[in-house]
Amino acid sequence: MALLLPLLSGCSGSPSIYIAGSYFPAWLLAAIAAIVLTLIVRLVLIRIGIDDNLPLRLLVYVCMALALTFTLLLVFFD
Repeated sequence: MALLLPLLSGCSGSPSIYIAGSYFPAWLLAAIAAIVLTLIVRLVLIRIGIDDNLPLRLLVYVCMALALTFTLLLVFFD
């Protein structure tokens, strides 16, 4: 186990953003933005009529939020 500790030396800190006097983790802001985007996509899908035909809606929207979170993290914080 002690032999693996030098491999962690590349982890120098977490990406954070300074907002209103404190630091917020970047993943938290990306997750909030992804949830908002997922809600907008859901409203569009309801308006078009595709939402009724989705199997396992909860799983689809959770995966969509995760995919958007990871995409936002890669695009803006990498």
